[in-house]
Amino acid sequence: MNRQKRGYVFIPTWLRRGILLATDILSWVLAVVIIAWLRFDFTLSALDERAILVFAVVATVVQAVAGLLSKHYMNRYWIASFEEVVSLGVIVVAAALVGALFTLVYPGRFVSIVVAVASPALGLLIMSSARVFWRLFKKARRNGVEDPEPVIIIGAGIAGEQLINQMQVDSQSPYIPVALIDDASAKRNLRLRGVPVRGKRQDLAEVAKKLGVTTAIFSINAEHPDPADSSVQLRDVKSAYSQLAKDAGLKLLVAPQVGEMLDGKVDLSNIRQMNVTDLLGRREIKTNLKQIASYVTGKRVLVTGAGGSIGSEICRQVKALNPAELVLLDRDESELHAMQLDLYGSGMLDTPDFALCDIRDREALRAIFEAHHPEVIFHTAALKHLPMLEQYPDEGWKTNVLGSKNVVELAVEYGVTNLVNISTDKAAEPTTVLGRSKRMAERIVAHYSQQVADKGWRYVSVRFGNVLGSRGSVLWTFTSQIEKGGPITITHPDVERFFMTIPEACALVIQAGAIGRPGEVLVLDMGEPVKIIDVARRMIEMSGKDIEIKITGMRPGEKLSEVLHFEAEKDERPFHPLISHTTVPEISPEALMTEHDFVTAKDQVLY
Repeated sequence: MNRQKRGYVFIPTWLRRGILLATDILSWVLAVVIIAWLRFDFTLSALDERAILVFAVVATVVQAVAGLLSKHYMNRYWIASFEEVVSLGVIVVAAALVGALFTLVYPGRFVSIVVAVASPALGLLIMSSARVFWRLFKKARRNGVEDPEPVIIIGAGIAGEQLINQMQVDSQSPYIPVALIDDASAKRNLRLRGVPVRGKRQDLAEVAKKLGVTTAIFSINAEHPDPADSSVQLRDVKSAYSQLAKDAGLKLLVAPQVGEMLDGKVDLSNIRQMNVTDLLGRREIKTNLKQIASYVTGKRVLVTGAGGSIGSEICRQVKALNPAELVLLDRDESELHAMQLDLYGSGMLDTPDFALCDIRDREALRAIFEAHHPEVIFHTAALKHLPMLEQYPDEGWKTNVLGSKNVVELAVEYGVTNLVNISTDKAAEPTTVLGRSKRMAERIVAHYSQQVADKGWRYVSVRFGNVLGSRGSVLWTFTSQIEKGGPITITHPDVERFFMTIPEACALVIQAGAIGRPGEVLVLDMGEPVKIIDVARRMIEMSGKDIEIKITGMRPGEKLSEVLHFEAEKDERPFHPLISHTTVPEISPEALMTEHDFVTAKDQVLY
């Protein structure tokens, strides 16, 4: 990082704070002198002179003390931001009031009304002006050396403004915004931090050509970007801009979502190229962090299948909630090694919180429970690949049914208060070993939840469909096939599936653990189903390659469309708009073995 080269003006923190405070004190002095001169032409009586002097001294002292106590001078705000100016105004008014009232004590005569009212107003103006000049100086100095790449920001909303602000204040930003594009007519003359709206969607190519810009950054977060038409989805808008950018020869990047920003600040390193996940993208997921934290923070949390796509993301999100202990359990030591590197930057695998264990092995699993006494469990461990389980149905039975039974029974025995079992949409109206085995796991959880419900413990299952980017998912498969030159294989041109991103699915899973009632199955809203062939075509288009799509024919037990509920199940959403609640029939351990032949369905396996 070359600060000299990029025009970075480095000032130590202590010096920056001191300069800011000194500037404000000097502003007070200048303001009082100017107002006193205008009001009295410096022909003051001794009493007026003392009153003005006391007013100025007390006001500056109060300004300094109040600013330090409120952390105003401790880098609490961006300099010259709206929030900083408001805070500064409050401090100045408070300082003026205290200073004016103090003159009644000494010298015993209230300072001139003109001085008491006009000098704080002028002082605030001088302070604000100094800050604006500093910002302008930094901007000019920053852009005067090795100018960053000019970009067009798509979206003149809150996300766009935050993105522009970060680009302007970050001396290491590789981008500088020069124009905005927004479809809202009301924003035609809008400027965000000096960056003007230059047109609507159809003007993108022309604006880019006129300004000599080759890169645009998509920064729209709203689920329904068009206020006049709620049927317009974010993914449709992204798709339209993607095509426009391609036609215009522009590189289209995507800014991080508001939900990914820390304290409202954009991490510019997360700006990336648009991919098919964005074109299948969905709404921003809003979770009640306070509700989630109440059952995770400070607790001992166990995640089974922690090395998998869902398990690993749950671990990341749970870790951010500060549990007392986070235990990662998996039967794959390589995945545990990768997770330790990811979470902690170390791969020694010499700590007990990384547990190598197969949930089929009840006694090995018991040793983990005995060592850690978990209070919260996210049970994600499972065999999930449909064709493999059709060939080896007993493997699905051993892991998805008996393994889940082991986890839940030990949870009851060791006093686990919250258990979330990860299920699948294939458990609704199941036609495969995968669906039937996961359905049985839901019923096991429902049975044991009733045994502990009177203690206030909550054991629930969460059902959802395909997640984008998981190992073995359609995107993962298609990417591999495209890299090899094709063909992309699809079972049927009309096959459609629900999709979610891994982070949004896990955010809802953790939320579900907070709102689920004992024994319930919580079903995540997956949005609208997407045709698999459309996904393939988009991925081929984005790759720029000429790839063949080959139709292979439906596999045994495969559905054209998945469902999330049985016909008789209700879709009630009492607590969260994207989580519905339903129930499943319980099954006791004694009755479980009688279901073996139905779950494995050996007479239906056609491989």
